[in-house]
Amino acid sequence: MNILSPSVLSIDFNHMGEELAIAEGAGAEYIHVDVMDGMFVPNISFGPPVIKYIRSAVNCVMDVHLMIEEPSRYISVFKECGADILTVHTESCKHLHSTIMAIKKAGMKAGVALNPATPASVLECVINDVDMVLVMSVNPGFGGQKFISSALEKIRNVKALAEANNADPDIEVDGGITTENVGQVLKAGANVIVAGSAVFNGNIKENIAAFQRILRECE
Repeated sequence: MNILSPSVLSIDFNHMGEELAIAEGAGAEYIHVDVMDGMFVPNISFGPPVIKYIRSAVNCVMDVHLMIEEPSRYISVFKECGADILTVHTESCKHLHSTIMAIKKAGMKAGVALNPATPASVLECVINDVDMVLVMSVNPGFGGQKFISSALEKIRNVKALAEANNADPDIEVDGGITTENVGQVLKAGANVIVAGSAVFNGNIKENIAAFQRILRECE
């Protein structure tokens, strides 16, 4: 099943509750929340109070992406905030396997994210332990960037690695995805699509409907 995960990084914060309700009502299965610490990436985003508010505003799956240094320090915090999926970066974890196990022990699904310059091969030792692999198709830290086309080959590589190891993680892609390139992303092997500007800029309901049509066609 192909899934749309609208990113709140592009939401209008003056009308966050209203726009979250529109997105969920329009059929968004997940809500993607980017947490940035100003160290791992050159930006700062949301803390626990905002994430708790988002959790209270929607019933859909809360897909939390940690772009922070040593995320293992905060696993219990994000569990308490209501995260359903917690994704960490392989580049920011000293002990990736133990971090994945701690996320799962806390009762959340565990995802691992790869920056554009990080090869899929780094997942060889954990591919059977992760619930999701997040392929970054922009350099993390800011919304509204252009899709990096080399991400398509990495999606294919992640898919091949998973199949070679009899693993079946979701493959999520985040960065610069629009209704014009999402078909390519899905055909490469992704099944969870993060979109921010392309969902929240303009008519949210119509934007989600346009994505959903393509997602259903590519299943």
